[in-house]
Amino acid sequence: MATIVRIVVGAAGALTMLGGLAALATGWSGLPGAAWAILTGGVMVVAVTFERSRYRSQAAETDSAPPGPGGGETGETVDPRFQVTAERFVDPTSHRLMEVLIDPRTGERRYRAIR
Repeated sequence: MATIVRIVVGAAGALTMLGGLAALATGWSGLPGAAWAILTGGVMVVAVTFERSRYRSQAAETDSAPPGPGGGETGETVDPRFQVTAERFVDPTSHRLMEVLIDPRTGERRYRAIR
């Protein structure tokens, strides 16, 4: 998701949550309407937060490393415990071909752009 879209959706979610809380606090809306707004806004904020890291490893997130091509891992080398699989897919956002790497011991997956 583009940064500006992420910001807009996150802000809209936060405003929706705040509106629901305000409606609940002032009695302007019944509980079902306020709860719907709070829940919807919360889902938007959570979705934007977790979408950002969908192709990145926990190490890349922790170190605030820049995303690689297609949003996956940077560089050509990946931790040696990861093995390349036959699985490939085209990232719907960047339109880059991604390859899937897996740690057979833990099942952790990582993604790397191959073109």
